[in-house]
Amino acid sequence: MPILFERKTGTVAGIPTISLPDIVFLLLIFFMVSAVFKEYQGLPVNLPAAKQIEKIPGKRDVAYVWMDRNGRISIDDKIVTMTDLAAIIQAKRADPMHPLRLTSLKLDEHLKMEQVYQIQETLRAAEALNINYSAKPGP
Repeated sequence: MPILFERKTGTVAGIPTISLPDIVFLLLIFFMVSAVFKEYQGLPVNLPAAKQIEKIPGKRDVAYVWMDRNGRISIDDKIVTMTDLAAIIQAKRADPMHPLRLTSLKLDEHLKMEQVYQIQETLRAAEALNINYSAKPGP
């Protein structure tokens, strides 16, 4: 009497997903560790020294304006003129998603007061009245 083997039907071939959460978390950790957040870099500026400084509580919705000793102005990694600065600041203030809260000035310590006054007047015309002056810790 021959032995008959019965064929099993209904088995489904699939990909094992037991290790899938481990792979997802490893990829997540890899991208978190290797991600680089861009920080704006403006013109080379020698900041003045100050005896007492405070850190800005959060960098969100802050416009950084650099001005070097030659009078060049930079904002958002672009060299701009004084009239362009007013238009850029007004556009930042009108942004509905992230309206401008603070304008941080990074001015060279060898600037003439006339140039600082021009920036202040330009910001006043753009109605950006909340201004912070950056400095480095000093004696």
